[in-house]
Amino acid sequence: MSFPKNFLWGGATAANQCEGAWDVNGKGDSISDHNRAGNREMGERRTFDLVIDETKYYYPSHTAIDFYHHYKEDIALFAEMGFKAYRLSIAWTRIFPNGDEAQPNEEGLKFYDAVFDELHKYGIEPIVTISHFELPFHLGKTYDGFLDKRTIDCYERYATTLFERYKNKVKYWLTFNEINFGVLEHGKQINGLFNRTYTETEKYQALHNVFLASARAVIAGHKINPDFQIGCMLAYITMYPKTCHPLDVLKTQQMNDRLNYFCGDVQVKGAYPYYMKRYFEKEKIEVDITEEDLALLKEGVVDYYTFSYYMSTCIADDLNTRSDKSGGNLFGGVANEYLETSEWGWQVDAVGLRYTLNQIYSRYEIPLMVVENGLGAVDKIEPDGSIHDDYRIDYLAQHVQEMGKAIDDGVDLIGYTSWGCVDLISAGTGEMSKRYGFIYVDRDDEGNGTLARSPKKSFYWYQKVIATNGESVEMK
Repeated sequence: MSFPKNFLWGGATAANQCEGAWDVNGKGDSISDHNRAGNREMGERRTFDLVIDETKYYYPSHTAIDFYHHYKEDIALFAEMGFKAYRLSIAWTRIFPNGDEAQPNEEGLKFYDAVFDELHKYGIEPIVTISHFELPFHLGKTYDGFLDKRTIDCYERYATTLFERYKNKVKYWLTFNEINFGVLEHGKQINGLFNRTYTETEKYQALHNVFLASARAVIAGHKINPDFQIGCMLAYITMYPKTCHPLDVLKTQQMNDRLNYFCGDVQVKGAYPYYMKRYFEKEKIEVDITEEDLALLKEGVVDYYTFSYYMSTCIADDLNTRSDKSGGNLFGGVANEYLETSEWGWQVDAVGLRYTLNQIYSRYEIPLMVVENGLGAVDKIEPDGSIHDDYRIDYLAQHVQEMGKAIDDGVDLIGYTSWGCVDLISAGTGEMSKRYGFIYVDRDDEGNGTLARSPKKSFYWYQKVIATNGESVEMK
């Protein structure tokens, strides 16, 4: 098991889950800023308020872990671990507070200048997500988000502003986070659809416009700096047939195509796949796609493919009527009796990551990155202040080992950024107690705490993994 010499080891966060400072120095409100705190029992369904009322409710993103004021401390800790890369997102509403302004907010641009300069001071490569569940609320409220093609123009202006400003500071870019969630229940943070109930045609039309925005960004970015590497990012939940029954196998193929492969096929291959054309016909979904759109998608293909991987699931033909559905799975699915689950019901499947890397690389044959992977768990603080998160080390060690095996299989895997390298608020539930980090942050689900940072046991484990380029992954 040998990782490439220049493998990009690191961690990942998102602006809306860590930055805080939601209304500081000209920042506008994003859709995420309207999400109240949730909990495990609510699942991935947080209350969304059209009008923010901080006198009545707690909105976790408003302070989060205050990375905005702690970025130097956090980056120094990343450097102590030996990070080669750090995946972060830029808050669209820090740069264009409403999303449709003609000129950007200079204070927002200066903040990210400072962050990138701090990263480069330690030799850490930034991997920047342009839109990570950060659509400006104004664009959703006024234009119905990406259902209106004017939002494509707003996104292109925003992306081009970033490319021009940071062309000498950032090489790796991602256009949209987990783009394939755009037609699912909580897709409003990607597509901006929240004013009313939307038809399937409208959801897929908005997703089509997101594809166009991504393609325009790729084209614009390559003109500004031909050395840019601009990628896509999908949520990948590996699917297995529940049984060998042909109907279970067929159902798995159909769901895998639509939920896991569709967006990648468009962004990597530059065209709509045959199976989605048939799906649109069958479901009477009528998306307005012009010849100019098709030419744009063909030209604006991505340079590399990234994805999040947390779990796998099983698919059965009678999925909708079964009682043994797996927890925490936004794609649907039933339990796999061969796998253990996390506290939040996510099925842990390290071998599935090797399988998935091979599946994706076989399909696209472009460089891959795993840009989210990790275990959300409740951490216990010992009397001496230490945190012995062996469960997190076990999870991550198994996944690192399987990545190494995938590389030995011939997969061109160029980087790995563990999710939530510093504790942050959960996108799904809004909790702080669902912790992923190597670094503990003193903050609870109600927003109490000092925000003090302290390394966990996994901090020193990952430090050794990076120092040995993946050769040392002892689990304890």
